[in-house]
Amino acid sequence: MIVAFDIGDKRIGVAATDPLGMMALPLETYLRKNTADDVKYLAALAKERGADTIVCGMPVNFDGSESVQTVKTRKFVELLKEETDIPIVLEDERFSTLEARRNLIDADMRRDKRKQVIDKVAASYILENYLEKQKKHR
Repeated sequence: MIVAFDIGDKRIGVAATDPLGMMALPLETYLRKNTADDVKYLAALAKERGADTIVCGMPVNFDGSESVQTVKTRKFVELLKEETDIPIVLEDERFSTLEARRNLIDADMRRDKRKQVIDKVAASYILENYLEKQKKHR
């Protein structure tokens, strides 16, 4: 089982693989409280789900360079590593939110509803990208 997190300043999208580890499924959008509680919650969620890997989306600029959000995310991931012994991998999330937004708009989802689900959908895209890379390496 693999869980994925799309870490934002206000919300964290959560996705996980299906029981066979073949598909990425959006799970929830966690509303952030404070960093300590956020890290504890995500570590506990991964453990409860029986995750053997955590994938965290790494935001970078379109040209691949690091941004302010990249630095924030790295700090958050370091705290998460201190809270859990589950291996954490970083996955480029450059187009995940953009793709999620486009697909939700194409599905005629209202803006207020999109805001509620976009982060967990983006997390599922991050996880799908990770799974695709794993398949290619096999």
